[in-house]
Amino acid sequence: MPTASPPSQMYWPPVPDVLITREMTMHTLHYLKFFLFHAIGLFSVAAILAGGFWTTLGFVAVVGFYVIGDALSGDDTSTPQFRYPGILTLQLWLALPLLALVVFSAVWSVSSNDFMAFGATLSRLVGYDFLAAREATSVGHHLSAWGLTGLIIGMTGTIPAHELTHRTWDRMSMLIGRWLLAFSFDTIFSIEHVYGHHRYVSTKDDPATAPRGRNVYWHVLASTVKGNISAWKIESKRLRRKGQSRFGWHNAVIRGHLMSVLLVLAAYAIGGLIAAVFFIACALAGKALLEIVNYMEHYGIVRNPATPVQPRHSWNTNKRISSWAMFNLTRHSHHHAQGEVPYQDLKPFPDAPMMIGGYLTTIIVAMIPPLWHKLMTPKVLAWDRDYASEEERALAHQANARSGIHELMAASR
Repeated sequence: MPTASPPSQMYWPPVPDVLITREMTMHTLHYLKFFLFHAIGLFSVAAILAGGFWTTLGFVAVVGFYVIGDALSGDDTSTPQFRYPGILTLQLWLALPLLALVVFSAVWSVSSNDFMAFGATLSRLVGYDFLAAREATSVGHHLSAWGLTGLIIGMTGTIPAHELTHRTWDRMSMLIGRWLLAFSFDTIFSIEHVYGHHRYVSTKDDPATAPRGRNVYWHVLASTVKGNISAWKIESKRLRRKGQSRFGWHNAVIRGHLMSVLLVLAAYAIGGLIAAVFFIACALAGKALLEIVNYMEHYGIVRNPATPVQPRHSWNTNKRISSWAMFNLTRHSHHHAQGEVPYQDLKPFPDAPMMIGGYLTTIIVAMIPPLWHKLMTPKVLAWDRDYASEEERALAHQANARSGIHELMAASR
């Protein structure tokens, strides 16, 4: 009777080359999908520089790409294993030169001079008269440039900065992240978000969590003011512990705001007062976009601060385009449950409480308060029923009574 061969000598049929090629292709695509983020930024640069109708068309195209793309492409619940995380970090770092290019293009587009002959040189290289196009751009199309630039500051700036400033052990990532935040006058995010928001999320002590019934526009103002106060307190406590002055160079809040001042001065140097004012308006739009995102990520959810943060304490979405073009920011439930997990390793949590749609779709709905409350009130009540603990249901009962929303108030009786 023949004896079996040792395992090391057993015959294994070769893996077909087509399967190896397919696996390598899929592995590559998982890296390439996050470059969609950069492609949108470069498209925005082209739209802004082309001027006139092209700028407005570019703005509409970017918004439509996210809204329609999310509606048609479904969810991405894949959880691939990445062998080269350095590539993924580089993709985040590339956001800084990309954002600088977008903002420079926007500032140049409203300037009356041609800074360092940028327009003339580009016109010779490409064969398109960018200077004439700029001169022919109407106020309405400049408003489109403002909207597009504010949107890109919010996405190309805040989203990678959100990831980078969580890497408190990596000085380069922290530096790049804070410069990205400086474009929206929001370097305090690297303090308040990491050390405040993640600790107090979904409680009354968190400036970024909107209570039930709050209007999104009031939230933008309230969260901005309270977030700055919170960051100052956190930083003051850190400096006091180290025996350093609150009003010296060691204060990261002060240094961060000075970074934003430098960017305003750079805009002034490029195009004068109009360019500086235009940049300030774009930066404020980017900051407002962040607070709208905070609003929709945590609206109405309650938690006892003595209990750990769970995936149920954030609104989630797995829409494909939002996930690919926003570095998995969409997987917010996992991010808040484990804030130190890098974006590529976040899990989709399809059973977590879900947003209305993809990110830009939900942003648009949030900016229409009657529509927002009509669509979100049933979701909030479903959260109370399906996700809340007994203690959280008691907190929700109180929040409903204070909400001013008829359906919520009725549920509290």
